[in-house]
Amino acid sequence: MSSAKQEFLFPEHEYTTRHDSPKPVNVASVPQRSPFRYPGGKTWFVPTFRKWIGSMHQRPRLLVEPFAGGGIISLTALFEDLVDSVLMIELDEEIAAVWQAVVHGDSKWLARRILNFELTRETVLDAVSACAKSTRERAFQTVLKNRTFHGGILADGAGLLKYGENGKGIRSRWYPGTLARRFENLDVVRPRIEFRCEDGLRAVREYASASDVVFFIDPPYTAGGKKAGRRLYRHCEIDHEDLFSACEAIRGDFILTYDNAEEVRALARRHEFQMRLIPMTNTHHARMEELVIGKNLAWLDGLPAVREPRGQYGKSKRSTKRSKAQAYRKKKPTPNTRK
Repeated sequence: MSSAKQEFLFPEHEYTTRHDSPKPVNVASVPQRSPFRYPGGKTWFVPTFRKWIGSMHQRPRLLVEPFAGGGIISLTALFEDLVDSVLMIELDEEIAAVWQAVVHGDSKWLARRILNFELTRETVLDAVSACAKSTRERAFQTVLKNRTFHGGILADGAGLLKYGENGKGIRSRWYPGTLARRFENLDVVRPRIEFRCEDGLRAVREYASASDVVFFIDPPYTAGGKKAGRRLYRHCEIDHEDLFSACEAIRGDFILTYDNAEEVRALARRHEFQMRLIPMTNTHHARMEELVIGKNLAWLDGLPAVREPRGQYGKSKRSTKRSKAQAYRKKKPTPNTRK
């Protein structure tokens, strides 16, 4: 009887094999700072983010998060004093309303509104369908949708929870006391938050030349025709090649998180970035692996993850062209050898 042979995800790469393979992060062990909850959140990545910042020789002045969404990484950086300040960017106007309300000093108003809201199916439908007269009212509508709609999805087509967790329906994720405390806590770090509702790529280019600025970049997962990003996010279209090109110009440091897709791996190789696989669990508790991409991921070398041959790292495009030219000259026949 023949034994089964392990097939690796990247057969052309080297693998580190250990018996103590890392397990996905238990998100319950991570402080929950964000008022949002929906698929695509990066709570599971917080321990890796801490490790990344801790590996730096210089404390970053600014963390830029071009696709902020729920903002857990930026908020962790502030509450744990890992950076001086953060720039959060989000194009979705509903999500943006929440961060704008926070930055404008309306966190305590939102906390009181949440505590005083009598949640029923009828009151939710009335509240979310009303015409918001201010940013903070729209922010409350967004929080209400995020906590009562199926999967917390805000994109068009999402609807109210029917059964929810343990049959609790729309009350499954409505914890008014907890949500109110999160908004009250956000008011503490508010002076260190800058928020913009715009295209995140613009900020990447704007701050690329600053050596004391770092970037956490978690774009919609639409590379290679992935449908998840289109289903979860209202603004999901992004030029992934353009994003990778913009990252090449970053003078400080950055991390890209992506779906483990061949199209993404090809982009990383083409731009000579390094890759690692990080374990996680999805909303259905199935174990998965996501790609972490960066210029130098030596701080992750202790983990049993995918590694490309070290000789491929550190090669500039100029040296690559030079080696190709040298190879061509070796193959090119000299005048004495021509027939």
